[in-house]
Amino acid sequence: MAERLYIASRKGLMTYEQTGNVWRHVATAFLGSPVSMVLVSPDHRTLFAALNFGHFGTKLHRSTDGGTTWTELQAPQFPKQDGGEKDEKAPAVNAIWAMEWADPAKPGTLWIGTAPAALFHSADNGDTWTLNEGLWNLPTRKKWFGGGTVDTALHSICVDPRDAKRVAVAVSCGGVTLTEDGGKTWTVAGQGLRAEFMPPDKQFDPDIQDAHLMVQCPADPKVYWIQHHNGIFRSTDDLKSWHEITTAPVSKFGFAVAVHPQDPSTAWFAPAQKDEHRYPVDGKIVVQRTRDGGETFDVLRAGLPQENAFDLIYRHGLVVDRTGQRLAMGSTTGAVWTSDNGGEAWSLLSAHLPPVYALRFV
Repeated sequence: MAERLYIASRKGLMTYEQTGNVWRHVATAFLGSPVSMVLVSPDHRTLFAALNFGHFGTKLHRSTDGGTTWTELQAPQFPKQDGGEKDEKAPAVNAIWAMEWADPAKPGTLWIGTAPAALFHSADNGDTWTLNEGLWNLPTRKKWFGGGTVDTALHSICVDPRDAKRVAVAVSCGGVTLTEDGGKTWTVAGQGLRAEFMPPDKQFDPDIQDAHLMVQCPADPKVYWIQHHNGIFRSTDDLKSWHEITTAPVSKFGFAVAVHPQDPSTAWFAPAQKDEHRYPVDGKIVVQRTRDGGETFDVLRAGLPQENAFDLIYRHGLVVDRTGQRLAMGSTTGAVWTSDNGGEAWSLLSAHLPPVYALRFV
């Protein structure tokens, strides 16, 4: 089966397929609608698409025929409180920020991360959803706050390939939290992360860290990488601790990170000018890659714009496929680039797409 690239954008879900060295457009779904996240089964048959209509709410759609037809599902909702018909104090799901398969041994089980930061589980292929009460009622949650959004946002879900009951999530701004019993209990796992924007006595508080994205290496699951609001961090001990990487040559700020599926020492980052600016440093789009665990970095720029560029790469806008050689990167200005050689050189797939929210290789 040919490799496919799914592009969730502000104006729809675009599907591209690679034949040889050529990518071609094969489908568009939800044309004109903002698709915030996409999840695809390995056989391409089952797809989930999350749509964020802002004032008009969050929608969830599923296809079981490879995207030919779609069915709207009930999106995750917070349970009513006090048994009333309507409780104005009950929160509402404002956006779906993450979707992952929950257990390879149990097809049709899923996790969804939302804003405000919560984790929902489905055991029936998205027909129904259950709020994970353990994470929602975690005492340290009281310290969480919004980062670039008003709401807190759960944007990263890492299901451990060794044990599907071991799940780590990352929240802006709430750091990293881990369950080892399928979500019944949770522990804070952000020791070593540093928030330079906080007062000195609060900078290492693991409960308020602004982790922009967290990824886990499939072949060596004890290794995780984080692109933080103010740095790059790596854990090599199953989330017992994090250490800061200070050698990134272009910028320590960015949103996106991808880890090589077989090599835990190789990771890619999309740097940017930080805080209120949020554009490429010096107007040059580059990718920072380390192949030695962060000791050194290569700055990859071949095929990427090197002047007057304003593209920002969102959290889920940089992905690597199962081989570790093919990458794709999509930007806020509707450009998508691909690389077939680990990022050494990039080719422009399109410069005219809507702003890109998320990418998926399958």
